[in-house]
Amino acid sequence: MQNPPRRRNTRLENQVETDKKQRFSLFAWVPKPVKRFWRRYNGTRVLLLVVTIFLILVTGYLYYLSKIANVSVLEQSISAQTQIYDDKGQLADSLTGQKGTPTTYSQLPEALKNAVVATEDRTFYKNNGVNVERTLLALGTLGHFGGGSTITQQIAKNAYLSQAKTVDRKAREIFLALQISKHYSKNDILTMYLNQNPYGNGIYGVQDASEKYFGVPVSQLTVDEAATIAGIPNLPAYYNPLYDHAKYATERRNIVLQNMVNAGYLSQADCDKYQKVNMLAELKDNYQAPSQTYKYPSYDNAVVAEAQKTYHLTTDQILNGGYKIYTGIDQKMQDGMQKTYAMLDLFPQMADGTYAQGASVATDPKNGEVRALVGNAATRGYNGYTDFNYATQAQRSTGSAIKPLIAYSPAIEDGWTIDKTVYDVATTYPGGWKPTDAEAGWRGAMPMYQALANSYNIPAITTYEQIGPSKGNALGRKFGITSLPSTDIPLSTVLGSGLKTNAWQMTQAYTAFANGGVMPTQHLITKIENAAGQVIASASGNETRVISSDVADKMTEMMLGTFSNGTGLMAYPKSYTLAGKTGTNESTDAWVIGYTPDLVTAEWMGFANSSNTLPGTSWNNASEVFREETSYMLPYTAGTQFTVQNAYTQHNIAPEYPGWTYLRQTQDDIVDEEQYEAHTTGNSTTSSTTTTTSSSDSSGFDPGKTAKDIWNKIVNFFK
Repeated sequence: MQNPPRRRNTRLENQVETDKKQRFSLFAWVPKPVKRFWRRYNGTRVLLLVVTIFLILVTGYLYYLSKIANVSVLEQSISAQTQIYDDKGQLADSLTGQKGTPTTYSQLPEALKNAVVATEDRTFYKNNGVNVERTLLALGTLGHFGGGSTITQQIAKNAYLSQAKTVDRKAREIFLALQISKHYSKNDILTMYLNQNPYGNGIYGVQDASEKYFGVPVSQLTVDEAATIAGIPNLPAYYNPLYDHAKYATERRNIVLQNMVNAGYLSQADCDKYQKVNMLAELKDNYQAPSQTYKYPSYDNAVVAEAQKTYHLTTDQILNGGYKIYTGIDQKMQDGMQKTYAMLDLFPQMADGTYAQGASVATDPKNGEVRALVGNAATRGYNGYTDFNYATQAQRSTGSAIKPLIAYSPAIEDGWTIDKTVYDVATTYPGGWKPTDAEAGWRGAMPMYQALANSYNIPAITTYEQIGPSKGNALGRKFGITSLPSTDIPLSTVLGSGLKTNAWQMTQAYTAFANGGVMPTQHLITKIENAAGQVIASASGNETRVISSDVADKMTEMMLGTFSNGTGLMAYPKSYTLAGKTGTNESTDAWVIGYTPDLVTAEWMGFANSSNTLPGTSWNNASEVFREETSYMLPYTAGTQFTVQNAYTQHNIAPEYPGWTYLRQTQDDIVDEEQYEAHTTGNSTTSSTTTTTSSSDSSGFDPGKTAKDIWNKIVNFFK
């Protein structure tokens, strides 16, 4: 017996057919080949897989970012100041950031805690750093509802992120908040939040805010005062009580008080009572702002710049991260250099009262650590920390200080001897150029070491021309002088024409001569530790061989003559032998660069406005500044002697000695005093005197010696 045929469910079939038509009508615009391809290769599944992988990668990336943020040091970094340490590991200076006086949880009044929680994050004691319900609501409504960062998220945002309202920042904020909640208790998080917040008028942290606005420590705030403080961080510029006679601060306080009622922390009757309090009558300012005067402003400025450029820290991270930055600064040397730059009598002054500016850098040539740095003279109104730092930022001509780098060093490399005969005679170079020296006249034939020591131009130009400007400049770029051109090179380059550099670059270049031809990477920072004492960055210790040790030795033999018989005669300090070079550029820039095996010092002097000119040459003011600062600094070196002999001495030419002056005597006394404190004796093989032998007359009377004896008697009388 056959089964009766099934009845067709016509209504169901029609509905299914209708659904199919509707479904496919949504994709009617999609070409049929694409549809067939999609169905054949399960496009929907592939899309779901791709989306899933993408979400996993994004989540993993955000988790990775939250982990490397190292939230374990957050508490220390919020309360600690960034400090700078010297080459001996001693505290040298502290950087002032956006930090207030820290407080502890036990010092926080209950009213303040309750006001903050009621206003900023009512689920604070229940959530894990993120309010999940409000976050999902914000996502579901595209930010129209929900949202609102928890207290923990606000800490994450302020400590690690920008204030930009982007999806990426919000996502990172959430993951960081979760990490913070894992590491810290609710009490710790609330304390960090209140220590970190801005409260208007440059105030950070509730302790300083309480003193600033109500004249009491945070522990003594009343309920209405606590509500006022709790309401400020939302808009510090408007909600602080000093703005517009506390109009907006009062309105905000009343909102906070009502929030406390809604959260169950305050009765309505008490709320009404506190809302009637006249805020203006309570205001009292007992806040004592911390000093923002830095002990070593120019050096600190350069340290911050190096941390930014080399270690990619932001200014905010450096100032507010609670880091320990270890540097190469020698505080005795830095103090001496700063004393020198505070002596404005050493700096030329224009008729309108404008002083010349100057900058110096002193570096240990063995490791490249900067021992001292000053970026400007201490003229009225200057700020060494924020003002232009001529030591690292200036772009000034090298003058003749470039000659050893691009003329004489490559000549020695090519086999020229230090006593090779060169000529100082009237010469016309291509283009009809007829250069002269600062002093008129020609000296004729002379050994090369004499031409270098006295900075004669014609021998240097001819040497540069003969060895080849492109070859000379290539070596100069190895010395670190990046402004040297590689094509279309004029011969005037050897006199500094067209070159732009600063004391930082020139000091590093000359370390190669003092260190056997090897130029270490110059740096201020040796290492950086975070607030927990973990090393997060260290100096690379890189170095470059620029010239051979033999070339470096021969160059030093010649440059020793600069200070014994040449243009640096007025610049060397008592009991120290130096090698180096001076330089001037059309009376707008003056240089003195000198080195011992222990220290390389480059000093520049010039007016900020290059239309103003310096009097004389580097024999004058620049030499006096150099002698002053090295008199302070060199006694704190090891006093290592040179292992090579002065070229003048090799040729039995005696050194020259400057005549006695009051200034030179005071500088000699500085050397004596600093050597006594440092227990050092200098590096000269023979004792030097400040009185020239030519000052004696035939009767045996020596006015220089007599004046010196009188001066010493006066000094001894007062001692």
